[in-house]
Amino acid sequence: MKHAVICKRSATALLGSVVLAFGLYNIHALSGISEGGQLGLTLLLRHWFHISPALSGLVINIVCYALGFRTLGKPFLFYSAVSALGFSLTYRICECFPPVWPQLANFPLVAALLGAVFVGVGCGLCVRAGGAPSGDDALAMSLSRIWKIKIEYVYMISDFAVLALSLTYIPLHKIGYSLLSVILSSILVGFVQRVQITKKTVS
Repeated sequence: MKHAVICKRSATALLGSVVLAFGLYNIHALSGISEGGQLGLTLLLRHWFHISPALSGLVINIVCYALGFRTLGKPFLFYSAVSALGFSLTYRICECFPPVWPQLANFPLVAALLGAVFVGVGCGLCVRAGGAPSGDDALAMSLSRIWKIKIEYVYMISDFAVLALSLTYIPLHKIGYSLLSVILSSILVGFVQRVQITKKTVS
């Protein structure tokens, strides 16, 4: 029974990472819609302090995963590894092909809405399984446990803070689309994490 649970949660985490990577490559990277959080913070540090995202991203990830391990335990690290590896592999595969919807670059509102669905569902599935595909998710899961509040609120607080700081160098209209995407994806993460899946029994 234990092995069946591990396989089921691993499959859920893997599916979530695939959905997330597909959305980020085909929508966010193409349209310039940001999700705030760690990505936005690394770009902010690069702009104002000339710190490479390769270095700042690594440090932020280490700190967030360390907090997650301390707060959520060993299972968190295992499912996070599944999520992170699944994300990296899927994103690398996506890079071998042209974007599925290149025309989305001309429709930022549609990109913000559709991107939020992929990010919300993808991250939600990983979180539901108990893993975090990125440092953002590890931080959100940890703070949700520590503060005893719903995870979508933690996502919103952290993303809003980064997006607000990003106004110092990113045009307001671009931040607006990112803000919309953040709100919707945060709500979806919380919904997917908590939704109950019931099985019908045949009498």
